[in-house]
Amino acid sequence: MKRTSVGLLIVLAVFAAGGGFLLDHVLTTMGRTTFTPSLLLPVLLLLIAAASLGVAWPVRTSVRSGIRIDPFRATRAVTLARASSLVGAIMAGLGAGLFAFLLSRPIDPPVGSTVAMLALIGSAVVLVIAALIAEQFCTLPKDPDDSEPRDRTGDPGPAEFGGGH
Repeated sequence: MKRTSVGLLIVLAVFAAGGGFLLDHVLTTMGRTTFTPSLLLPVLLLLIAAASLGVAWPVRTSVRSGIRIDPFRATRAVTLARASSLVGAIMAGLGAGLFAFLLSRPIDPPVGSTVAMLALIGSAVVLVIAALIAEQFCTLPKDPDDSEPRDRTGDPGPAEFGGGH
């Protein structure tokens, strides 16, 4: 499995920033108030970051101690970490787009909206960093069997595939 690309995270953040800016622009042109995320969203993102690290930590300790771990457990942990990094990049971009729209307005943005946007951006960046660290924790060493190519020239194979006697 390939690691999450930083370039992909940046592209997602840029597209989400454009979407956040566009969302607020459309809302204001329709005469509605701008979108302000709940202050519970940054808390949720931080909880996801902690969960991602918490799920990946046992994988790291087993790899470091040399104890074999179930590969499916490591796969679940790395999948959570990868999904968390993607969500974090999207949320950081969305928050940045909303914040950029607020700053582009001729009036000063309300303090509550500014705090909510900055908290969203900060917690989303923490989520991305934690998820990338968790993904690093889930790197398993290669199996000794996988490092050497098998020489099958002398092995005719099972009888059901035409080999054997």
